[in-house]
Amino acid sequence: MESVGSGGFYVETLGCPKNQVDSDKLVGTLLADGMFPVDDAADAELVVVNTCAFIEEARRESIDTILALSESRRPGARLVVTGCMAERYGSELAEELPEVDAVLGFGAPIAPQRTRIPVASVDLPNLDLLNLPRPASAAPWAYVKIAEGCNRSCGFCAIPSFRGPQRSRDVESILTEVSETGAREIVLVAQDLASFGTDRPSELGAGSIVPLVREVGQLVDRVRLLYLYPSDLDDALIDTVCDSGVPYFDLSLQHVSKPLLRAMRRWGDGQRFLDRIASIREREPDAAFRSNFIVGYPGETEDDHDQLLQFVEEAQLDWCGFFAYSREEGTHAASLDGVVDPELMSERLAELRALQDDITAERRDLLIGAEVEVLVDAEGEGRSFREAPEIDGVVRLPVDLAVGEIVTVEIIDAEGPDLVAAGAGEG
Repeated sequence: MESVGSGGFYVETLGCPKNQVDSDKLVGTLLADGMFPVDDAADAELVVVNTCAFIEEARRESIDTILALSESRRPGARLVVTGCMAERYGSELAEELPEVDAVLGFGAPIAPQRTRIPVASVDLPNLDLLNLPRPASAAPWAYVKIAEGCNRSCGFCAIPSFRGPQRSRDVESILTEVSETGAREIVLVAQDLASFGTDRPSELGAGSIVPLVREVGQLVDRVRLLYLYPSDLDDALIDTVCDSGVPYFDLSLQHVSKPLLRAMRRWGDGQRFLDRIASIREREPDAAFRSNFIVGYPGETEDDHDQLLQFVEEAQLDWCGFFAYSREEGTHAASLDGVVDPELMSERLAELRALQDDITAERRDLLIGAEVEVLVDAEGEGRSFREAPEIDGVVRLPVDLAVGEIVTVEIIDAEGPDLVAAGAGEG
């Protein structure tokens, strides 16, 4: 990456944990270039926005953030836009946002001039930002991305069109990065986590995620996996997750209606998912589950919606996210008939969210009186294995517990998604 000179920088990250990893790598290169981070964009010489383009709502947030930071930056400060939205809509962004000094694709150098580097005219970066250095984690946990891109062709998703095919990292580079974070909990992420290694059959091969999790587990106290495609959740992987001490299963289900899943170009159905969840609970009764579902995919009928409601009730997952379908240009779904009325989509979302809120609250109430082991993330706040950072609830702790310590506490109350430990709020 080209030197950008000394001075302060500010990075705003939008979207998923995978984007946060990219931002951490950008921060590492800027530090190596002699720059230093600042807490306020108004104090920075360089302002970087790492954007998300997964759905329309995320794109609107990205644009709003870019414009807001442009207004607040000091005179002469450079504003650089990178990330998924820059990669997917770079030319349009460069033309329509004169406020921006540079719109850069993944892994492109942050140069001083206003520019756009189109991916079509340059070689694909070597694993994008994955092999760049990163600073130690400021928190006692850290995301580590083990692969970039995706080989699947889900009907609703445009990510492979701008992130490219799957490219798995070397195990050695992953383990080195894990050690460099200094974190006690590592959260492994990728577009398709369980497929790690399948794109490198002679070196890694299918099932490589299992030995990787075990090796990472030898370096840190906790290993957590996010984004598991259900068809790849075999017995070996289930046993490895259960044995890791973090029996947390983030399953990418998206829906349960078999016809709708086939229209999504996805595997499985509600009964298969329920059977898999039940088999995991037989092995590990305390296992925690998270999933995400798309509501209003083209062709979704009232019966499909009812099936999803029934599944949510039967599955009793700890955490669920429900998202309105967003039409993405170039995807299979963009050409499908049966568009769901936005008002109906909103009604279905509200019904599902209300149901899951009750389920989550009930499952949290069941933990009152239990002793749980928590990692202290910040003053007065921590997480057990049941809570992924930033997306799930937390455990409220006594403020005198040291950040970074792993302690056992008694749960005395539950407030919606959050738990309250004995002594929390005192001192």
